Amino acid sequence: MKGRVLIIAGSDSGGGAGIQADIKTVTALGGYAMTAITAITVQNTMGVFGVHAIPQDVIREQIRVVMEDIGADCIKTGMLGDVATVETVAAALNDFAAGVSLVVDPVMVAKGGAALLQDHAVEAVKTLLLPRADLVTPNAPEAERLTGGPVRDVDGQMRAGADLLRLGVKAALIKGGHIDGAEIVDVLATAHGATLLTHPRIATRATHGTGCTLASAIAAGLAQGARLEEAVRAAGDYVHEAIKAAPGFGAGHGPLGHGWPLTQRS
Repeated sequence: MKGRVLIIAGSDSGGGAGIQADIKTVTALGGYAMTAITAITVQNTMGVFGVHAIPQDVIREQIRVVMEDIGADCIKTGMLGDVATVETVAAALNDFAAGVSLVVDPVMVAKGGAALLQDHAVEAVKTLLLPRADLVTPNAPEAERLTGGPVRDVDGQMRAGADLLRLGVKAALIKGGHIDGAEIVDVLATAHGATLLTHPRIATRATHGTGCTLASAIAAGLAQGARLEEAVRAAGDYVHEAIKAAPGFGAGHGPLGHGWPLTQRS
């Protein structure tokens, strides 16, 4: 087991997204997952039925005790919810995780449409987390909210990537799953230019937690010493196969088959 990943995110009772998906992903890829839970959500494949915030001092203490004892090779943030939580997490990262690689998944809306980040918290993410981050992984609607511009095609993804770099993030992965087309095109923007990463689109309802899973897979790769583009490519391949391996659970947006690498090894 190689690569310590601290995940700061919300819990999904249905197991398809959030902390549960993150732990499954990091474990399946051979890493060691730790958590600081920011919220407990009441959800299944049909939607989110409740969100219960964790007290700020508890969020901070989870980060502190993990970092002081175990440490981390990469940190991934997911659902943060509100300004206070963004501020708490940013301060804790400064205090206990200076210099540790950071992947920010700016979780804003659940697959079923429930809001998971308050509107006024978007600015806090932009000013407090992005300048600290090695990578931010917005989908098209999230990229629009972060940059204020339309993201409806590859040109829009590339513009959004450039805008996010100007906010101080070292790299931005603008995901294309919400953009129509036979292929899903993700755009990785860095100071060296933009790289297009493509996968065939799979017609399926099993897409719950794809964003959480992708960001955690990237974090696992970085924690294990991979270069950024290598980690992003491997994570995209992992998610593509996890969608194909989906177990078919639930009546709504179903979970992925996170454990497919383990079944291949057995």
